[in-house]
Amino acid sequence: MTTTTLAVLVPLLPFLGAAAGLLLGRTAPGFVRPLAVLPSLAALALAAVVAVRQGGDAAIDSATELTPTGSVPVELALHIDGFAALVAVLVAFVATCVQIYSTGYLRDDPRYPSYAALVSLFTSAMLLVVYSGDLIVLLVGWEVMGICSYFLVGHYWETPEARAASIKAFLVTKLGDVPFLIGLFALATDAGSFRITKILSTVANGGLHHPTLIALLLLAGVAGKSAQFPLHTWLPDAMAGPTPVSALIHAATMVAAGVYFVARLLPVFEASSAAMVVLAVMAAVTMAGSGLAALAQDDIKRVLAYSTIGQLGYMTGALAVGDRGAAVFHLLSHGAFKALLFLAAGVIIHASGTNSLAAMSRMGNLRARVPDAFWTMTVALLALAAIPPFSGFFSKESVLGAAEHAATGDTAHIPGVAGWIVLVAGLLAALLTAAYATRLWLLAFHGRGVEAPDHGRQPVAMNAVLWVLAVPSLALGGLAYRVLPDWFDGRDLTPTLTTSVLGTGVALVGGIVTYGAWRHTTALAARTPLGAVAAHPEGDAGLVEAEAIASHTPAYGDVASAPDPADPGRLLLGPLHRHAASGFHLDAVYGALFVRPVMAAASLVRFLDREVVDTYVRGAGTLPHLLGAAVRRAQTGNMQTYVSALLAGTVVLTVAVLLVATGA
Repeated sequence: MTTTTLAVLVPLLPFLGAAAGLLLGRTAPGFVRPLAVLPSLAALALAAVVAVRQGGDAAIDSATELTPTGSVPVELALHIDGFAALVAVLVAFVATCVQIYSTGYLRDDPRYPSYAALVSLFTSAMLLVVYSGDLIVLLVGWEVMGICSYFLVGHYWETPEARAASIKAFLVTKLGDVPFLIGLFALATDAGSFRITKILSTVANGGLHHPTLIALLLLAGVAGKSAQFPLHTWLPDAMAGPTPVSALIHAATMVAAGVYFVARLLPVFEASSAAMVVLAVMAAVTMAGSGLAALAQDDIKRVLAYSTIGQLGYMTGALAVGDRGAAVFHLLSHGAFKALLFLAAGVIIHASGTNSLAAMSRMGNLRARVPDAFWTMTVALLALAAIPPFSGFFSKESVLGAAEHAATGDTAHIPGVAGWIVLVAGLLAALLTAAYATRLWLLAFHGRGVEAPDHGRQPVAMNAVLWVLAVPSLALGGLAYRVLPDWFDGRDLTPTLTTSVLGTGVALVGGIVTYGAWRHTTALAARTPLGAVAAHPEGDAGLVEAEAIASHTPAYGDVASAPDPADPGRLLLGPLHRHAASGFHLDAVYGALFVRPVMAAASLVRFLDREVVDTYVRGAGTLPHLLGAAVRRAQTGNMQTYVSALLAGTVVLTVAVLLVATGA
């Protein structure tokens, strides 16, 4: 079987599994779990074969015209280079892990069949994006993922949080997709084709007429899909969905699509220095802001959500300095340890028996309760904090090394200012990442919160997946920089001394300072009964409840169940904590700038429709109604009345005729 045929089967198998799962979900529920797991597993095997056959050599290209369009052709095309081959393996691997994990996590959920089918469809759409060689076909997968995210985030539609989160995710990403679509058409118009190979050839020959405009339009869609500033606000709220969905979205699909798109079309963006600087600024603000916000969150999934935003900022930062190898390397590494982090968090939530105890300040005695989650999450957090020799160290160091080269002018066609922006923001983000990773570990496994009821040992499928994901989280980085350079355009991924020392140094400082702050706050809390309001930095129970609402954590009805005051994030952030906990009030800003004006305009349109248009319509119908009523009243059925009216009319007409004749 040819490599092209195998590549076609990779996205097709999950799609067929999704269709079969939807058809048989109610009539043959026993087939639901095999139909969820086996197609993804088969797609993983085929994607691995495709990657081995591709081997980092010349890209595999194949195309067939779907239908004559009369102008710019649309083709069902494949373009599989080293990046596409590796990212497809990541997508299929994480999707398989999520499907296996979900068989235990959602084993009692009555809507599991539709959930599993949507996850398979989600996987198929992302694989289509990865392998597609035509931008219109890529757009199909891009939009299908948006629809799947809407349904999966709103899986628990009985809760208002899930309904609001699904709508918000859909609308915010669509806000970026509108200029993205315009940018695709503008790009195809300049290049004369939607084929990626032809577009890249046009760029190489200087054929783009509006590179800055096209790049900025495309970046709007990337910012929405990959949750980059300023369109990142949907991602933390999307945690209202099932935890395995969060793992899939954050590790291998949806948010990875924007980064992958820029990596695939990087020469288009490099054609505009202004676009590269904008990309660098977007990455820098995203990295710094998300790190501060993560340090202030109490819900464990929201911490991980802001962490994803920041790590995606690293990837876009690598792209801003022209190194797509570093960006995709970090995407692969991040996919492994972020999937592990979310699935381990799911074990914690599952052990608690309720999402309400996802608040880290209420966790207690979890290390002994969930040992598998403890050890694997420790590995993943070390990878997230970029501590050697874990995978995150090698991939994050490649980003910092690329930024250093660009800052010193060693990278052609990249503005030096973009390099400095990414380098400084990357080091600051490394400090913040280590800080919130340490805080999460301390509060989740060494906290003094209220202990949740023990719901027994977790299903084997869930714990087994954690250990499977722990392997690449530990070993992928060290393996990749030695074995996979051919897949990364031949770029040397060996860590450099300067950025390795700086990155690791600031990470250690962040972790040590956070640990010291935790020891200090723990000592203070020990002198006061757990949860006493006096131990709170704000000293006001009302403020505790307000912050609980602002950070989407449960409100605490009594002092005994209040959060553990031993939170180093409050001490480290000080007065900035309240603003960081609410995401720096960006939702409020968007509400004032966009939502309220739109609602006001909608109210005006409704008023005009009801009071003006409807009044006119009602008036146009009222006049004939009155005339008809008058005529109806004249129909009395009395012959004398009719004869009298006839004679009166005759007299009136006679007089009128005489008057006219006399006047003539």
